[in-house]
Amino acid sequence: MLKSATLALALLASPLLLAAENAAEPAAAEHKALDWASWHADNDIRNSASLQRGARNFANYCLGCHSLKYMRYSRMAEDLHIPEAELKANLIPTGDKPADYMLSNMPAADSAAWFGKTPPDLSLIARARGTDYLYRFLKTFYADPAAASGSNNLQLANAAMPAVLSELEGVKQAVFVNRETLVDGKPVMEKVFDHFEITTPGSMDAAHFDAFVRDTVNFLDYVGEPAQKARVDIGIWVVLFLLVFTWLAWLLKHEYWKDVH
Repeated sequence: MLKSATLALALLASPLLLAAENAAEPAAAEHKALDWASWHADNDIRNSASLQRGARNFANYCLGCHSLKYMRYSRMAEDLHIPEAELKANLIPTGDKPADYMLSNMPAADSAAWFGKTPPDLSLIARARGTDYLYRFLKTFYADPAAASGSNNLQLANAAMPAVLSELEGVKQAVFVNRETLVDGKPVMEKVFDHFEITTPGSMDAAHFDAFVRDTVNFLDYVGEPAQKARVDIGIWVVLFLLVFTWLAWLLKHEYWKDVH
């Protein structure tokens, strides 16, 4: 009788324990998702469709302030398989030609007056900072009335660049909490980031905006080294050749030494 009662209690408790575990899993997953310092771009420069979308994103949202002084429109179109008609209609500013470099038309003096500094050229930004840095930078803007631009950034504190993509992502607030940490063995209260809260929705949901940022970062990665796609493709054939050559060399050595004991 006692065994039967114990078994019944165990069977009743099992669903409750399972429900508690399932309830804890989303909370843990949510906390991990807010660990912005571990976010990765995971871009793929061999994805031509992503690069084309990234070029469109850059032309529409970045080229007004930032230049790509080492990239010609024609080279970009050739590498990314963009038809010339589409290039002229959608990507080249009025007055520019396909052979021109991708330069911003904003006067340096005006940009310095508006933003406090001239927006940097982004030709090599992916190589200098890394794609993960760019991805986190574009994803961690938040409203900050105390900042001159009205926004701030977790990746680059007090960034001069405003949250130009807020119309897509929406305006969000950063929620900070006080947590106790040890400094030289002494407990100290530190203000740390906890999560974001969307206050004004944008035109994109989270998934579409994330794809938008990844495509843009992918394009900047390509711009930093336009030949890297060809380099990777050639590298694969070189490795295959070396493997075949090694196999042939082993067969030749085996044939030469087969009578040596």
